[in-house]
Amino acid sequence: MKATVTAHKDYAISRIDDRVYGAFLEHLGRAIYTGIYEPDHPTADKNGMRGDVAKLVKDLNVPMVRYPGGNFVSAYNWEDGIGPREERPVRLDLAWHTSESNAVGIHEFADWCDTVGTQMMLAVNLGSRGLDAARNFVEYVNHPGGSYWSDQRIKNGRKDPWDVKLWCLGNEMDGPWQVGHKSADEYGHLANETAKALRAFDKSLELIVCGSSNAKMPSYPQWEATVLDHTYDAIDYISLHMYFANREKNTPNYLALSVELENYINSVAGVIQFIKAKKRSKKDVYISFDEWNVWYHSNQQDRKILEGNDGWPHAPALLEDVYNFEDVLQVGLILNAFIRRADVVKIACIAQLVNVIAPIMTDPKGAAWRQTIYYPYYFASIYGRGTALNLVVNSPTYDADNVKGVPFADVTGVHNEDEGTLTFFAVNRNGKEALDLEIALEGFGDATIIDHQVMTHANLEAVNTAKNPDEVVPAKGTGASIKSGKLSVSLPPHSYQMIRAKL
Repeated sequence: MKATVTAHKDYAISRIDDRVYGAFLEHLGRAIYTGIYEPDHPTADKNGMRGDVAKLVKDLNVPMVRYPGGNFVSAYNWEDGIGPREERPVRLDLAWHTSESNAVGIHEFADWCDTVGTQMMLAVNLGSRGLDAARNFVEYVNHPGGSYWSDQRIKNGRKDPWDVKLWCLGNEMDGPWQVGHKSADEYGHLANETAKALRAFDKSLELIVCGSSNAKMPSYPQWEATVLDHTYDAIDYISLHMYFANREKNTPNYLALSVELENYINSVAGVIQFIKAKKRSKKDVYISFDEWNVWYHSNQQDRKILEGNDGWPHAPALLEDVYNFEDVLQVGLILNAFIRRADVVKIACIAQLVNVIAPIMTDPKGAAWRQTIYYPYYFASIYGRGTALNLVVNSPTYDADNVKGVPFADVTGVHNEDEGTLTFFAVNRNGKEALDLEIALEGFGDATIIDHQVMTHANLEAVNTAKNPDEVVPAKGTGASIKSGKLSVSLPPHSYQMIRAKL
């Protein structure tokens, strides 16, 4: 089988916002406790943060991390996480039926972000609380001093404000499962009033309203239209969430889900344009895809805790999907979708970063290791920065149950003018045949292959574990070449590849 691509230097989609490679940490399961924070771990620093985990996160060059939730934030009192640890209250978390010690709060999280070289993206509680708690939180985090909440921060050991720019106005407020769930009109009104108050504090804040929790919600896409009708001129982004599952063990259907993802993005982009036109507005609102990942492997084992049959445990193992090689392909496809829609998707967060549906796993007091999906996320974050190219892709296709005409070859291209490089990310959805890929490089001049990484495995179910952390890893590719302005490479069946050229 053969697929052809044309990449032209002058045909670009948009500059890719670095924040599309963001991540997410929620007070859920072991994401925080025995994830990033474990004071008695051999690698723990003076703040109790695991050094082995910090290194794996640092290697990813994560631009920002969303915190503290997620469903958790909708009943969270941010004040519980400040002040002396011994005075912080233990609370019952209604979202995940666990107990929260509050040993980690905004100060500890901020210090960890400094350690790993990332920025904070903070969420406010618009479920059980509202505007007043939100404005106090922002004042605590961002005001230099001389006010009640900023002086409390200084008293708690942090003189300078953190100057956090990204703020999420609640989480998944369209979901009936959410503490403080609201109708689109109720939420839209509250979000708008909250945004106005935060703008009165600082006009430069970047504010994100809740879109649909997924594209199958009964209120979608009317939810987006109603919420944006209330908030359009006061906010900057609307959030979307989507998780990917292969419960039927049907790989072709599973690998077609990224097409549904792009349809979801396209539809919401259309709603944004509709509201912009309706309001005769000159401003643009973009998408923050701040929860995405594969999530289904752990569903059965989580039931006991989530249904309340195990009391209120502290930091139990929850949502600990063990990812396989098949999931490498899916994550590669998802990231390619974000690159293709770099014109509208400006922020995205893999959910989550450690232990909870995450690329990094840990054993308490033991090892930390990279799950299979760590690698496509790593390659995109490190090498997928620059300008997304508007490729013309001609590929054989197949029909999935819900999507027709799915291309076997999924390819994106990124031109980094500062570094003088061209990077292609390619997935072969075909499990039976290799694809001979030919990419015509137009307008780039001479180019030389400088890196070629391949991920493939004979077993789609192969996983990485603490005992065998390198079962599914990238390998140096062979056979990629550039001759007469054409890049040629073979894509083995069910494979993910990154090919980089120096211009």
